[in-house]
Amino acid sequence: MIFTPEHEALRQTVRAFVEREINPHVDAWEKAGRFPIHALFRQAGELGLLGISKPEQFGGMGLDYSYSVVAAEEFGRIHCGGIPMAIGVQTDMCTPALARFGSDSLREEFLRPAISGEQVGCIGVSEVGAGSDVAGLKTHARKDGDDYVINGSKMWITNSPSADFICLLANTSDDKPHINKSLIMVPMNSPGISLSAPLDKLGMRSSETAQVFFDDVRVPQRNRIGHEGAGFMMQMLQFQEERLFGAANMLKGLEHCIDSTIEYCRERQTFGTRLIDNQVIHFRLAELQTEIECLRALVYQATEQYVRGQDVTRLASMAKLKAGRLGREVSDSCLQYWGGMGFMWDNPVARAYRDVRLVSIGGGADEIMLGIICKLMGILPGKKKP
Repeated sequence: MIFTPEHEALRQTVRAFVEREINPHVDAWEKAGRFPIHALFRQAGELGLLGISKPEQFGGMGLDYSYSVVAAEEFGRIHCGGIPMAIGVQTDMCTPALARFGSDSLREEFLRPAISGEQVGCIGVSEVGAGSDVAGLKTHARKDGDDYVINGSKMWITNSPSADFICLLANTSDDKPHINKSLIMVPMNSPGISLSAPLDKLGMRSSETAQVFFDDVRVPQRNRIGHEGAGFMMQMLQFQEERLFGAANMLKGLEHCIDSTIEYCRERQTFGTRLIDNQVIHFRLAELQTEIECLRALVYQATEQYVRGQDVTRLASMAKLKAGRLGREVSDSCLQYWGGMGFMWDNPVARAYRDVRLVSIGGGADEIMLGIICKLMGILPGKKKP
């Protein structure tokens, strides 16, 4: 992928924002279990960072998705996983379908304030019994006059405790699972919505996550994105951007693991020798850096095809799969070289070790990615290559 001066200017803007407004506060926000999401998103919105590839008509920059990938990569410089994940929910998970298929009135109501950072969004897909199995979700929206009446619940909803709206995937008919779902924009202050206490997670500690309950929640049918029954298809398209964002966002964070480990191994001595001078260590770190560059090349290739309008389900799934597995490999290998210091809670590599574990679960588990890849290779039983 060839980067222009405009790409590099955006990269510098995101990098400066991260270094000035985020990283100095990360440790405190991690301990608090939350960060000032509305204030930070308004700052990001003022810089245009929440609408890079969104329509100019609604406050976005109107740039192609390669610019969004540059921003995602630079947000990986944040010294935790929770904050960039919250940003990714806003930019690449709860708004792509709205931006692409939503009516002008719906985009004016929800997309414009999401781009400006005046409102925080979340995406409502996963349920207790339907995480990666999107077709199996049970939340339903029943027609009543000009409204939908929504009942059900959503689990592991990032940003929900502070969210102003949710992009909700719900069953809107009794038809087959892949054609009975719709995406509906629901204000989070709607009567009948309640939340659990924030979930106590292994990692992503500064990101607020909760279960969301819907008890006869009434919203106008005009809040539906596109036509009824197209929700599953739209969500599959949203997953492409979610998975590309997630993979791109891993790159700088994994490099930070390696760089901080190199610095520690240069200072730490055992048996009269610096750790970094052990060939097994510096060879291993070189190998891991090579793997990161391979992931970067895969992300860039997928991005180029996506910008050209091609279906990147296969490459995005591969990038997501590789990012999750490489995240575990890099953080685990680096932690080992820190010895006892790596087992301390506040160690940067220990934080990465906890945070990156989610990448192989959220947005479709590794096994789901493998199933998608196998299907597109034509090697599932009874399936032919498309």
